[in-house]
Amino acid sequence: MTDHSPAALRQIIAEDTGRPVDLAAKLGLPEAQLVAAQVGHGALRIDPTLGRLIPAIQSLGEVMALTRNRSCVIEKVGTYNDFHDGDHAAMTLDAEIDMRFFPRHWVHAFAVEKQTDAGVKRSIQVFDAAGDAVHKVHLREVSDLDGWAALKRELAVGDQSDSAAFAAREPVEPANAPLDRVDALRREWAEMTDTHQFNTLIRRLKMNRLGANRVAGAPFARPLAVAAVPALLERAHADGVGVMFFVGNMGCIEIHSGRIESLKPMGPWLNVLDPRFNLHLRGDHVAEVWAVNKPTRRGPAISVEAFDAEGALIFQCFGLRPEKGGDAAQWAALVEGLPALAEAA
Repeated sequence: MTDHSPAALRQIIAEDTGRPVDLAAKLGLPEAQLVAAQVGHGALRIDPTLGRLIPAIQSLGEVMALTRNRSCVIEKVGTYNDFHDGDHAAMTLDAEIDMRFFPRHWVHAFAVEKQTDAGVKRSIQVFDAAGDAVHKVHLREVSDLDGWAALKRELAVGDQSDSAAFAAREPVEPANAPLDRVDALRREWAEMTDTHQFNTLIRRLKMNRLGANRVAGAPFARPLAVAAVPALLERAHADGVGVMFFVGNMGCIEIHSGRIESLKPMGPWLNVLDPRFNLHLRGDHVAEVWAVNKPTRRGPAISVEAFDAEGALIFQCFGLRPEKGGDAAQWAALVEGLPALAEAA
């Protein structure tokens, strides 16, 4: 039986050069267990309460914000400004660090210092009850180290043990849309005036996003080929189309608003490698893609939504809003030109 004691894990971590999430999967452990094993050896348990943590992160100045799910990673450089706290949801509304937070999933948090050949790497790492990563913040050379010292001092919690208990991971809910409520879905979908009304609508009808897409039909949702995902990135890049890219998990959504400047596929990965925005997408994880049209007071909100084989949402992509320099007609034409599912048959 493999020794997964904190001391043994520290030795394994020291010898591994890959991503912690990959090492955790190889060992069959939650990623947070690897970080917890380093408490007292470079890691410090801190308070994950958003109302304390996000203002402390803001004091660090420029950092890199990283959010991921099983199939996609988004990284943005900037500062956590304009924070709005809330019991059920919170947000930052900076032009670069644009985030939505869901506090109940912020369970385990650590301030981590790791010695590397390039010097000390500092990060804040937050995990959910199952030990899966919710959000990470990586300090940069220009980050405020006085703010870092204050964060560690003020947010350290009393429990500094190097082990932890984790809950079972919640399974992905498969597509769900009771057929006796389809007419209500279509009627109320047509009456929407804001995209944020959609989540309330499907919750009330006991549906989820993928299920609603599957049953709504035209003009609300249109199935696309899996090839629509690389085509979306390639055409947005080639034509300079401004996009809003949403990537998240149950506890956090991170948003990029702007153009795609550098697209570099590598094996199964579709990579955007811009100076202050990186995206890493496993194209081979995409199993289902939808073009979705929601009516709003400002006109149709058109998105491309990708899901994995279990039905988990990988990303959503909208056109950049006109007030931010986007072109609604150009975005609509791009989405209309993406390969439909029937074309791939």
